[in-house]
Amino acid sequence: MKRKVRLTILIAVLISLVAVFGWERLSTQYVAAKDQKVYENLQIFSDVLDIVQENYVQEVEDQELIEGAISGMLKTLDPHSSYLNPDAYKELQVETKGSFGGIGIEITIRDGVLTVVSPLEGTPAYELGIQASDMILRVDGEPTKEMTLMEAVKKMRGPKGTKVVLTIMREGFTKPKDFVITRATIAIKSVRAKTLESGYGYVRVSQFQSSTLRDLRQALTKLEKENKPMKGIVLDLRNNPGGLLDQAVKVSDEFLDEGLIVYTGGRLKSQDMRFEAHKNTMPHAYPIVVLVNEGSASAAEIVAGALQDHKRAVVLGVKTFGKGSVQTVMPLRNGAALRLTTALYYTPDGRTIQAKGIEPDIVVERQLTPEQQEELERPRVLREEDLKNHMNGEEETPSEVIPELQEKDKLKEELQKDNQLSRALEVLKSWEILSQMKYGSG
Repeated sequence: MKRKVRLTILIAVLISLVAVFGWERLSTQYVAAKDQKVYENLQIFSDVLDIVQENYVQEVEDQELIEGAISGMLKTLDPHSSYLNPDAYKELQVETKGSFGGIGIEITIRDGVLTVVSPLEGTPAYELGIQASDMILRVDGEPTKEMTLMEAVKKMRGPKGTKVVLTIMREGFTKPKDFVITRATIAIKSVRAKTLESGYGYVRVSQFQSSTLRDLRQALTKLEKENKPMKGIVLDLRNNPGGLLDQAVKVSDEFLDEGLIVYTGGRLKSQDMRFEAHKNTMPHAYPIVVLVNEGSASAAEIVAGALQDHKRAVVLGVKTFGKGSVQTVMPLRNGAALRLTTALYYTPDGRTIQAKGIEPDIVVERQLTPEQQEELERPRVLREEDLKNHMNGEEETPSEVIPELQEKDKLKEELQKDNQLSRALEVLKSWEILSQMKYGSG
């Protein structure tokens, strides 16, 4: 009797798959003689299910076993395909809508290890020094080796003010290190902008959200009013983990007047999509340098690749993360969903992003200043200010500071600390100088 119940459950699972993938395709597959093997394997699955139910040390619900089997099946495909139970599906929907309690990192599974794609700027993880490519070995002491992405995300999220401990291994570490991170409300500001020097602007896109294009246009309008003429901008996509595809396309389109931006290719025709640029009513006719690093992923790689292939921008930094696959979320009748990799992204010139990343035109490794390196290597020395009940000195009377000079000093200091940004500004200045040069023979 129980075996009949098990087979009934299997048939129900098969019907659910038909609902997701389409009856015509599955019926064609299952009537073929070669697919008789599928039925045989389903019978084996039924045998295993029966043995576990009858002999396992504890009683386990059918639903728990079947969900575990589905999760295991999808886990064998790639790190980004997964079964989302109703709670996990709701978590996924939260990512691009509103705010949530968490630590602010984008993660993936690389070579079987839970890995940080990038920390989100201004979040607790970013402020505590979590870096792209950090390997997360444990979350609150629990090993991550068998965790799915969504399980890891769920463990890291939580109410504002609560703590989570990540055990991190990083290149340069002699042993894993625990990072105790206090959760906060994560509400990322997508775009920030400022003038670096007269005529040269800086635009930072930290993540592609529903408001990114609107925020970008506002930032560019402000910069272009402040700088006449605008001689060039630095578009900073470092540690940008991606986000919404449509926003990546629209941001690319903002700087292109025609041509292909990105296309996708999959097994099904329905997964093949092409996104084209349109003529801009307000063109931004100035040079662009795009900054990227190993934390630039997905949608950020689409923008960098499109501007690079169209010779619209110089890409500077180090090779990007290489997340170039398309995940389609397919809702199921029980409130759960499948998150399935269905296609790959390709740049306009046909380059695959997946596992390859975007190679910069100019390679510039991020370097620490001598002061920063010295600070890292120098042991902490006990100071007067560290002593209990120490006396405070008198407050210094500040001299009169001109705000404009203070801002210039801050920007100068920032450029000294960030060699990639400093190099990007040099490239823009060289661009301006070379465009004014005259060549000829005499």
